[in-house]
Amino acid sequence: MLKRLWVTGYRAYELNVHGQKDPHIPVIKDSLRNVLLEALDDGLEWIITGGQQGVEQWAAEVGMELKADYPNLQVAIMLPYLNFGNRWQEESQSQLAALRERVDFSASISNQPYQSGYQLAQYGQFMTAHTDGALFVYDPEFPGKTEFDYKRATNLPAARNYDVRTITMDDLEEVARTLAENEAEKHFE
Repeated sequence: MLKRLWVTGYRAYELNVHGQKDPHIPVIKDSLRNVLLEALDDGLEWIITGGQQGVEQWAAEVGMELKADYPNLQVAIMLPYLNFGNRWQEESQSQLAALRERVDFSASISNQPYQSGYQLAQYGQFMTAHTDGALFVYDPEFPGKTEFDYKRATNLPAARNYDVRTITMDDLEEVARTLAENEAEKHFE
């Protein structure tokens, strides 16, 4: 049973998303919400994500919104290393800090500042070891930084029975069409 779900995917810049009011964000959040609602109805207890700008932060935000209807849902942000995001612009650092304060749990996998890519590999191992499955906003036809984690999750031994779900570019386009149709219907009412 899927109790703890790792949610990850593209960084904001990989999706050409700029700023908090970008019109792509509602599409991505609605796509996440749809999959998460299905998992919640099947017994999901934890949404565990990282702090990357993009899908990971949007997933935490959606998780926090879902707590209104699913009060037992827990949301965690796990960072790969200490001082994660400290080179970002000040506004982005503040957004991450504020989000970390709102979630139910947040910690760093490594207690050291960034030293090497090995910490990122350890992070991926930790996330697959401490979750029952993963939701990737990722399309193998459009590779990005998430490719490493996607390959890790999809190449786990079959005996592990690790549940891997994806939201692809086609899925995002379908949600965008549905949202546009719903908006058009509201306009004509």
